[in-house]
Amino acid sequence: MATVKLLELAHGRSGDKGNGSNVGIIARHPDVYDYLKKELTADRVKEHMKHICKGEVERFEMDNIGALNFILNESLGGGGTVSLKLDAQGKTHASTLLRMEMDVPEELIEKVKS
Repeated sequence: MATVKLLELAHGRSGDKGNGSNVGIIARHPDVYDYLKKELTADRVKEHMKHICKGEVERFEMDNIGALNFILNESLGGGGTVSLKLDAQGKTHASTLLRMEMDVPEELIEKVKS
């Protein structure tokens, strides 16, 4: 096992959904997706994003494209037009999540490098 940032295994995109942000994490390899389905839980995302997300984290699996979608409820201070947050639309939330460190089997790291 090696400790790596999620960024080495996936890429992401985020934006706003009212007072919540939407964070998509897309695996860089099908085998990585299977690993992320087991390890990247809503609870783990909530713990990593607790300084941003004040509500529940919901996770949705998109097997057909090898992606996980997370809704971070109550993460935007009321939403784009009423929030006093600098990132009122959650555009940086994917970047923040991609900095999470994970223990990963080394063979998966090799698969995304090739």
